[in-house]
Parts: sequence; C-alpha cells; structure tokens
Amino acid sequence: MADYAATMGPQEGINNILIFIWTRSGEMADQGYIMEVCVDSVESAINAERGGAGRIELCASLLEGGITPSVGLLQVVKQYLQIPIFVMIRPRGGDFLYSDREVEVMKADIRLAKIHGADGLVFGALTEDGRIDAELCMELLAVSRPLPVTFHRAFDMVYDPLLAMETLISLGFERVLTSGCDTSALEGLPLIKRLVEQAKGRIIVMPGGGITERNLQRILEGAAVQEFHCSARSTKDSTMKYRNNSVCMGATLSTSEYSTKVTDVAKVRTLNAMAKNFL
Repeated sequence: MADYAATMGPQEGINNILIFIWTRSGEMADQGYIMEVCVDSVESAINAERGGAGRIELCASLLEGGITPSVGLLQVVKQYLQIPIFVMIRPRGGDFLYSDREVEVMKADIRLAKIHGADGLVFGALTEDGRIDAELCMELLAVSRPLPVTFHRAFDMVYDPLLAMETLISLGFERVLTSGCDTSALEGLPLIKRLVEQAKGRIIVMPGGGITERNLQRILEGAAVQEFHCSARSTKDSTMKYRNNSVCMGATLSTSEYSTKVTDVAKVRTLNAMAKNFL
C-alpha cells in the first residue's frame, strides 16, 4: 500500500486516503459500506476494483457457484489489486458435506492461500441433517487464523437458519453471506432482516444472490445492512475468428466456449453509486 501511495499526487492521496485504510482484519474502514464482488478471472478482479468494489471474493468456476481458485490466479490478482482479496475455499461444486479427503484439500488450500497473500477466506460446511458442521468449521478456522473468515451461502441450505446463525457467532466467523435461504436476496429479504436483527452486531450479515441495480435499493432499505455481495457481470464475446460450434468442452447444457461472463465496470459503478447515495 505504501508503494501505491507514493505514486499518487498530494491531492489524490488526500482524496483516496479513506479508501485504502484497512482494519486489522484486512477490510476497509470508514467507507460507510462495503460492496464485495465475486470474480473468477484477473479481468473481472481488475474491473471490480475500477468500478469501486471494496473487496473481492476470488473464486474459480462461478457457474458452479464458485470453487477454490488456483494459486496462480491469486498470485496474479494480488499484483494488480489494492483492495482486499477473500479467497473461496470449496474443493468442488455440489453440496457442502465433505469427506475426510476433501477436508485435507480444504486445509491445504487455506495454507496456500495464506502463503500467497489472501486477505481473508470464505468457506462453509454442513452436516448431513442440514446443520452447521461446527467441529469441521472449528478445525478450518484454526488453520485460517489470523485471517478473517466469511461463512458462504452454504448457510442458505441449513435446516434452521436462526439456530445456524448462533452457531456461526459462537464459532467466531466474521460474517455470513446469505440470500435469506431463498432464490435471491430480494426473495429472502424478510429472513435477512430477521437475521440482522438477531445478530445485533455480533456478526456481519451480507446479502448476496441476484443483486442488481434493479433491486439493490429495496434490499438495502429492507435489511439495513452495511455490506452486500454481487457479481455485476455481462457477457463478453470471444475474439476467436475460427469457431468449431460442433464441440462442447463441458456438459451439454454448459455455456458456449465462445463467450464468457466478466465483471462489468459500469455495473459495479452503478451499484457503488446507489449504495453511496443510500447510505
């Protein structure tokens, strides 16, 4: 951060000083709110910061809801970003009930993420009956410290969200990402509001899931939160001139190899401005 500040002029440094003050937990302070953008590429990470994101959740394969990114992706993103990078720890898509070998992978990925500069971590684990796997989470948290940890949207698959919230608080998670156990944060808004009231500042409740410029204000008004999570992506067409449309690299219903979803600077800026105006 010091090297970055040294490249700014005096006035620019004054204007941006609040943006780059980090708290001890690796998050920004004094901004009034934090917009977290989930990304799965270097381009998306850079666009998120350019648009005004306060933090990124770095993943691979957002089509699967996000899994652990490669060390290479983390290393390169660290070279280009100033804002905090929280790394997803999820060994595969699907449910959040993990085998002993998958737990070994998660612990190894946590250690690697810490070595290569992660500012925070994101993970979650459940028992077969839909409760927070407190024992496993405790093990993963021990490996993660001193980094802050977010419990991700595995929370939206729990049997009893109010009880699950108390479990997360007792374990020491800094925040929970949730759509309110519904298809999107807007549909889950009543539960998100109830969770915020229950939390009473003991844990950060961060709405996420389907948040766009069309519904952000209703979510902020309804939940009274200081953080929110979005992807803010648009489809980007491939620059390939030769295309073989007879071949598909993934499942039959996967997207075309000749388009990608990339974080859109304009969308991030719009959401950023909306949150600023509201808060």
